[in-house]
Amino acid sequence: MSSLLVALVVFAFTFAGALVGLYLNRRLPAPHLEGDSRDVVKLVMGLIATMAALVLGLLISSAHRAHMTQEEEVQQMAIHLFQLDRALSRYGPEAAETREHLHRFVKNELAKASAPGGLKAAADVPLESQRGATILADRILSLKPANEVQRYVQARAIHLVGTLTDTRLLLSEQARTGISWPFLVVLVFWLTFLFMGFGLFARRNGTVVAALCLGALSVGGAVFLILDMYLPYRGVMHTSLEPIRATLDLMSR
Repeated sequence: MSSLLVALVVFAFTFAGALVGLYLNRRLPAPHLEGDSRDVVKLVMGLIATMAALVLGLLISSAHRAHMTQEEEVQQMAIHLFQLDRALSRYGPEAAETREHLHRFVKNELAKASAPGGLKAAADVPLESQRGATILADRILSLKPANEVQRYVQARAIHLVGTLTDTRLLLSEQARTGISWPFLVVLVFWLTFLFMGFGLFARRNGTVVAALCLGALSVGGAVFLILDMYLPYRGVMHTSLEPIRATLDLMSR
């Protein structure tokens, strides 16, 4: 289910709760809306509002941290690609063919990721890129170092390929994680009753309805941000591959 659709559902539930509250305001007897009854309901609303605010803040912080982690790992992958290219260049002309294979491999991965839905597909089938990385590692291992410098460079290149492989798998696994749906259902339940309480003690007019609608939109927008940041390869705020593109340009020079 898309993050936008879920956000619209959250908006619908919260705004519907507010409308139900406005309806009950005219139907409930006066003693239910005055005195001790009013105070108790407001205390419960304050408790729910505090819990909902804390949970929303926690979810936004967690989703943002997960999104930034993905961005940092892509940047780290770009750095390791550049270091691997420099290592193969330092090895000498014997590694020229392996270096060209690295360039082709990175170009192919970028082309796949740039296609419509490519980022999502790349996250769902990480083993395809793993095979390419294995071929690259085999090519590096097949090199025959003639001195200590080449032996060091070969070992460094193998280490970088392993690091890139691990990072690629980590990115794929992180892309599969997301918010707990039961957790979200409970949050929407709280928000719906909170907005019902808002409407319960308000007189129905255009200003009140508009304010409740804006509040419900704000809550839906917050849920949209949370869900979208948990979708680094398919959401609106998807992880940028620009660091890897910039690294490929440097590698091609």
